[in-house]
Amino acid sequence: MNNRFVLLLVGIIILAAGVLDIKYKGLFFRMLPETVKEYM
Repeated sequence: MNNRFVLLLVGIIILAAGVLDIKYKGLFFRMLPETVKEYM
């Protein structure tokens, strides 16, 4: 596998983890400022 493919895969995994975290109000969501939480 080439380097770019691995980088893309890692990026997609991080993005998916972030979206799921916000959806289920996980650790990353709790670190967000109050104004951002209210907007979501």
